[in-house]
Amino acid sequence: MEMLFVKDLESGYGEMQVLWGINLKVEKGSITTILGPNGAGKSTTLKTIFGMIKPWKGVVEFKGEDATTLPPHKKVEEGITMVPEGRHLFPNMTVEENLVLGAYTKRAMDALDKSLDLVYSLFPVLKERSRQKAGTLSGGEQQMVAIARALMTNPELILMDEPSQGLAPKLVAEVFDTVLKLREEGLTILLVEQNVYASLEISDYAYILNEGRVAVEGTVDEIRESDEVKRAYVGV
Repeated sequence: MEMLFVKDLESGYGEMQVLWGINLKVEKGSITTILGPNGAGKSTTLKTIFGMIKPWKGVVEFKGEDATTLPPHKKVEEGITMVPEGRHLFPNMTVEENLVLGAYTKRAMDALDKSLDLVYSLFPVLKERSRQKAGTLSGGEQQMVAIARALMTNPELILMDEPSQGLAPKLVAEVFDTVLKLREEGLTILLVEQNVYASLEISDYAYILNEGRVAVEGTVDEIRESDEVKRAYVGV
């Protein structure tokens, strides 16, 4: 069953068009990855789906309902959340205070205790550090707080923008393990990543963007086996 369906999506910044008719779908319970070179429009795609950038044209459907023009806070209320690039925590607040701030909608408040239990079972280290200021955590731990805060919205679909960015290899592996655990919890994930190998390892389906268009799409095996794809878009 399709959880997210995007058709002919166009958007950009000011006068500059970045996306040119993006089509993609995300199946319920899957991990779908958007790959491509820098400047291909990957992050813009997520931000447009989430409503941070207003779509110029096209359709965004969530669970069969038109969500194209809903602003981000309405999308969160419907069950979509986003882990933005760059973490954006409140460094002088504790880990738990940062997490509780994620539960700002009625949907999230109704599930606050359940969400906190889930977060602490997925991230035992955050339970240990729940009273510690977020700004004193390592980069990897801060990324875990950012993912955990998104979970506090009680979502069904998580959009993740470059979750492994700037992390040491060992921490990258931990972040991708976490993404797999989220899927095991029944969540659906749309991931934007520079780390091609790590993301293909955990994904079910991939889209490769180039210059604001979908250049290639396919199952992970199809993407892996295509020499042309490797050469042209993935640089391997």
